[in-house]
Amino acid sequence: MPSLTDISGIRVGHATDPVGLTGCTVVLCEAGATVAGEIRGGAPGTLETDALNPANLIQEAHGVLLTGGSAYGLAAAGGVMRYLEERNVGFDARVARVPIVPAAVIFDLAVGDAAARPDAAMGYAACANAATGPVEEGSVGVGTGATVGKVMGPDRAMKGGVGSWSIRLYDGAVVGALVVVNALGDVIDEHGEILAACRGADGRLIRAADELMRRPPAAAFATNTTLAVVATSAALSKAEAWRIAVQGHAGLSRAIVPSHTLFDGDSVFVLATGATGTSDLTSLGEAAAQSVAEAVRRAVRISRGMGGIPGYVDLMV
Repeated sequence: MPSLTDISGIRVGHATDPVGLTGCTVVLCEAGATVAGEIRGGAPGTLETDALNPANLIQEAHGVLLTGGSAYGLAAAGGVMRYLEERNVGFDARVARVPIVPAAVIFDLAVGDAAARPDAAMGYAACANAATGPVEEGSVGVGTGATVGKVMGPDRAMKGGVGSWSIRLYDGAVVGALVVVNALGDVIDEHGEILAACRGADGRLIRAADELMRRPPAAAFATNTTLAVVATSAALSKAEAWRIAVQGHAGLSRAIVPSHTLFDGDSVFVLATGATGTSDLTSLGEAAAQSVAEAVRRAVRISRGMGGIPGYVDLMV
């Protein structure tokens, strides 16, 4: 199955708390990869994202952390840094090697135990679990407590999760995406039909865009976020990688309606390893958009219900 780990040099690992219903996921690129990113949601929770700006010094990252636990979950980044430091991986600051690990959070505190949050030990465990095989998808890692379709509040939501996909281009370059879907809005398929959305009292799925024309979103669950890591084997400058991040957001808009709201922290990170391929930015950007959109859809198609919240799989049975 195509996934983010089809890019050589990329490993992905999860750590899951099945009781507290939270977790974290790490994307490792220990040899370093050109890094950039773009944050377009109105409610982000992040770490080290200033380093993503093409105007700033740092050019490469050594991993990206996606974590549950809201802002508390950023503590898991310490474990990722410790794992990389033990392997002498990081930016050479002469007196020490400092791992560059941008991180972002989703809000999942209302799904399981609000006191259960990813910490440094969980971040380290995710690194220890990192592998080059196909990415495990669904209600795992950072996707454990992810939900979608919350325009009428958490009681009407459906299960979100982790999804991944990749595309190989004409010159051998590979573009892949890993996404955790925790959106206010709906996830729609390739034909615009609803895959996961707010559940009405009669069991019918309600389109968030229509509901928002009638009333504001429920304030009780106004914190959401979809996060994506896009990786490519193509060689890119930091500015070019940022352009791919912009196109990654186009993929979010294709599969999530509405996306980039005031109540979402939608963010896309890009890692370019430069191993193979010299595809043009337009082709790479479209591959990024398609990979992100497909990863979003896979996340909800595969995720099973947890914490009393049904998944797409459960409703199809």
